[in-house]
Amino acid sequence: MGAHAQAPYTLDNTEVRDLRAASLKRDYQLFVALPDSYRDSTRTYPVVFVTDANYAFPLVRSIAQRLSRHAGMEETIVVGLSYARGDTGVYSRRRDYTPTVPRKHDYRSDMAGRPLALGEAPAYARFIARDVFPLVAKHYRADMRRKVFVGHSYGSLLGLQILLTEPRMFEHYILGSPSLWYDAGVMFDRLEAYGERHRDLPASVFFGIGSRETLAPGKKRSRAEEDADMVADLREFDAALKAHRYPGLRTQTKVFADEDHASVFPLVVTHGLRAALAAKK
Repeated sequence: MGAHAQAPYTLDNTEVRDLRAASLKRDYQLFVALPDSYRDSTRTYPVVFVTDANYAFPLVRSIAQRLSRHAGMEETIVVGLSYARGDTGVYSRRRDYTPTVPRKHDYRSDMAGRPLALGEAPAYARFIARDVFPLVAKHYRADMRRKVFVGHSYGSLLGLQILLTEPRMFEHYILGSPSLWYDAGVMFDRLEAYGERHRDLPASVFFGIGSRETLAPGKKRSRAEEDADMVADLREFDAALKAHRYPGLRTQTKVFADEDHASVFPLVVTHGLRAALAAKK
């Protein structure tokens, strides 16, 4: 390397906005990608909100851009939800994306001097609704009647938390490899509890998972992370959803051959966006 630091690579048509979550007493950032035609048009655009933005935002932005340029999908604004300032990714997502404090667990904090934090997804979802949505609506030509949620793993747990409490918060949910084993399968309990109180679940949900996200041979399946068959869990959850015959619910599930938990997300995003967003008019 030379004596002078080189300028970092930046993504075209992107912005970063700082956002204080007063109710959570934390600071976050929103990463925003605007479509190609944004500067030269006056129309509004659907908005894709993606969790784990430090990894997922540039990926989802690029896939959405490529599908709109070369595959006929309509353009969209992409908003990345960052981890909290000062937190590691593990610490932030484990706290903000999980719905409960597990009844049994052996998690440890990965941040020295900071106690373990879990189960704050309900509060984080309220932050999205009360703080993130108004900021996006104020500063961008966003069609807030066409919001898409994108999550993977713990991010999909957050999506399910929202789906089973405030399903109309988003019009479409793209949920990759949801961690349905979490807290001994608490989301299965949540689904049944929802069904006891409601006659409809108005939402469009795309589930995706890798075919290799199964249980290793010789292991006995359970609702524990080390013994989870995530493909079987997802099929079971989707079947339970459909068994309620909610008139306003549409679900689609794809198992992607030869993909695992680490590799499947780009395919989930590609197929999920195609399912959620219409072709260009």
